[in-house]
Amino acid sequence: MRTASRPVYHAWYVALWVVVPVLAFVLVWSLAAPQLVMQSVLASPEAAQLPAFGFQRDVWLNEARAVATGNANAVFNPNAEMLVEPFREAIGRYNLIGYAITFLIAFAAGAFAFLRLRPDFRARTRVERTVMMVLLLASLMAILTTFGIVASLVFETIRFFGMVSPIDFLFGTFWGPDPMSNPDNPDGSRFGAIPLFWGTIFIGAIIAMIVAIPLGLMSAIYLTQYADPRLRQWVKPALEILAGIPTVVYGYFAALTVAPAVRDIAISLGVTSASSESALAAGVVMGVMIIPFVSSMADDSMAAVPSAMRDGSLAMGATQSETIKRVLFPAALPGIVAGIMLAVSRAIGETMIVVMAAGASSNLTANPLETMTTVTYQIVAMLTGEGSFDHPATLSAFALGFVLFVVTLVLNIIALRVVKRFREAYE
Repeated sequence: MRTASRPVYHAWYVALWVVVPVLAFVLVWSLAAPQLVMQSVLASPEAAQLPAFGFQRDVWLNEARAVATGNANAVFNPNAEMLVEPFREAIGRYNLIGYAITFLIAFAAGAFAFLRLRPDFRARTRVERTVMMVLLLASLMAILTTFGIVASLVFETIRFFGMVSPIDFLFGTFWGPDPMSNPDNPDGSRFGAIPLFWGTIFIGAIIAMIVAIPLGLMSAIYLTQYADPRLRQWVKPALEILAGIPTVVYGYFAALTVAPAVRDIAISLGVTSASSESALAAGVVMGVMIIPFVSSMADDSMAAVPSAMRDGSLAMGATQSETIKRVLFPAALPGIVAGIMLAVSRAIGETMIVVMAAGASSNLTANPLETMTTVTYQIVAMLTGEGSFDHPATLSAFALGFVLFVVTLVLNIIALRVVKRFREAYE
C-alpha cells in the first residue's frame, strides 16, 4: 500500500510530539521547582530557627541555597549552615520528580503519536503546519517585544506626566531634576527637556551628519565607480570595520584625542572659553562611527543600479561625473536616503561618546565648543542613581525614552515615504 507521507515525516511527527510537551513542562517546572524547594525548606524543623526579620532571613536562605547548589563553598553566616542539608534534600527530591515526570511525558506523548501512524496518515501536513506555527511565533516575537517596550514606556510616561505637566517638560528650557526633592510636590520648571532635545539633534543629527554624509557618499562613489576591483576588496571591508568597533572605544578616542585637539585648535584661534568637553568633539567622532551606515547603503544601492542605465548615459556622450550625478545617484537615492536615516537613528541613540566627550551640562546653545548633553546621557544618569522609581526625577527617564522612541519612529516613517516615492519614480 502506498503511504500518504514519506517515512521521514512520520519520524518528525513523533519527534515533535515528544519535544514540544517536554519543553513546555521543562519551562513550567523551572519556574515552579524553586518555589517548591523553598516551601519544603521552610517546612523543615531547621527553618523554625530562622529570624523574623525579612532581609536577614533572605540572606540566610540565599547563602544556604548557594552552598547546596555548589555555587559557593561555605556560608558566610554560621547560622545558615543548618539550612544547607534541607536545601540539598529538597533540590535532589524535586530534581528526581522533574526527571520522572519528563520521562513519563516524553513516553506518553511518543506512544500516542506512534500509535496514530498509519500508511494513510498525512504526517507531512501535520509537521508542516506545526513548523509554520513555530515560524509564526518566532516572527511575532519581535512585534510582541516592541509592544512590550512601548507599553512600559507609555505606562511610566503617563505616571511622570501625572506629576509634571507635559507643557513644562516638552517646552521648558531648564533641565535640573532633583532626586532628593519632595516627590509629592515636584518643581515642574526643573524638568524642561528642550536643552536635551537640542543637544541630541545638534550632536547626532547636525554635527555627526555633516561628517558622515559627505565622507560616506564620496567613499561609496569612489568604491563603486573609480576604484580598482582589487583595491575595493580591501578598502570596503576595512571601512565597514568602523561599524564593529565598540562605542566605548570611540568614547576613549573622543575624550583622549579628539576633544583635546579641538580645544587646542580653538585656543590657537583665539577662543578662550574652549573646553576639553565639547559637542564638536563628540559629534565628529560620532560622525566617523556612522560612516559605514551611509557608505555601505549607498554603495549597495549604486551597485544595484542596472548597468544599462550607466552605459546608455555614457553612450550618449555624458561624462562619468555627469552619469553619476544625473543617472546613478537619482536611481540609487532610495537606498541612500534609507542609509542616512539609519545613520541618524543610530547617532541620536548613542550614549558612550556623549558621556565621555560632550559633558553633562544641559546647555541651550549653538556653540559647538561648549559642553552639551543628550537625551540618552540623561536617561543613564536618572536610572543609575539611587532615586526611587516613584520619584519624578527617575520617571523622567522613561518620558525621555518615549520621546526618543517617537522621534526615531518618525524618522523611519519619513525614510520609508521617501524611499517609496523615489522607487516608484525610477522603477
